[in-house]
Amino acid sequence: MSEAADPDSKTEEPTEKKIQDAIEQGNVPQSREMAVFFSIMGICIILYLFIYNSVAVLNSFLAFFIDAPESISLTTGRDAVALLQLVAIGVGGFLLPIVCILMVGGILASVLQNPPRFAPGRLEPKWSRLSLPGGFKRIFGLQGQVEFAKSVAKLLIITIVCTILLNSEQHHVVNAMFSDPSAIPEIVLGLAMRLVSAICVATVALVAADLVWSRFRWRKDLRMTRQEIKDELRQSEGDPLMKARMRSIAQDRSRRRMMSAVPNASLVVTNPTHFAIALRYVPEEGGAPVVLAKGKDLIALAIREIAQKHDIPLIEDKALARSMYDNVEIDRSIPPEFYRAVAQLFHYLYQRNGRHA
Repeated sequence: MSEAADPDSKTEEPTEKKIQDAIEQGNVPQSREMAVFFSIMGICIILYLFIYNSVAVLNSFLAFFIDAPESISLTTGRDAVALLQLVAIGVGGFLLPIVCILMVGGILASVLQNPPRFAPGRLEPKWSRLSLPGGFKRIFGLQGQVEFAKSVAKLLIITIVCTILLNSEQHHVVNAMFSDPSAIPEIVLGLAMRLVSAICVATVALVAADLVWSRFRWRKDLRMTRQEIKDELRQSEGDPLMKARMRSIAQDRSRRRMMSAVPNASLVVTNPTHFAIALRYVPEEGGAPVVLAKGKDLIALAIREIAQKHDIPLIEDKALARSMYDNVEIDRSIPPEFYRAVAQLFHYLYQRNGRHA
């Protein structure tokens, strides 16, 4: 138990079953930076394709409330509801493409890392997550240190990119102070697009490193102890003690069924004490003689006792009994190589009983 409880003892790579069970439970490697990267890409798409026209439409819509507020009627509650619906439609038309693009980016960030899988177990609340020691371990442990390092790296990247870009655009920013005020939004939009694009490109290396780290950390968390591997192997192949017990029960049932068939035998071939083969041959039934039972040592002795109790002839043939024990199967006809030897036994038995061969 101490080995299983000690994380340092988990030195073995996870088995395929352990990995598959983790995936089915929703435990898959996830890179947080991938979601951030797709969010920045979504913002780039919004800035390049939608924001300019959408802001113009929203500006025209809001100008109506500023230029002609007296035309808005608010005498009744129905008028207020109609005004709210109008505002919702105008603002919703501006926000809907933005929300859709960001939502699609978040979905792609998850799907590209792992195939979609329904795991209801991930939705169940776990009180262990509220543990203070566990929280301190997450914050100050290796994972917390990595997250802190990533945050510092992102801060440095954004600072460096912003500094370089603003220095290169300094003359445009200064000239904007002396230009037409109506051109300032377009200047700001162009600067924002270049800034976000530069940040997106600069974070590619960070995202790639985080992808590698997340998968390495995931496999490390799934590592197993040697005892866990043994337990899994025992579960997959079955407990040896239980398998032996089931095999013993099956053999006992087969032995009882075999013994119950001995009274129907026509003769028993013996060794005389070590082996016994019970054969049944009735010419009217057709076919070759059938093996009803066979046994060695104690089982052979039991077959002999049952045969004597039911007056079944016992014929001693050491070589034949030993050879048949190794080559015949219960409830099956004897192999052709034993036809002649067994026929001689039945011929002898019929002559002894005064019957025609």
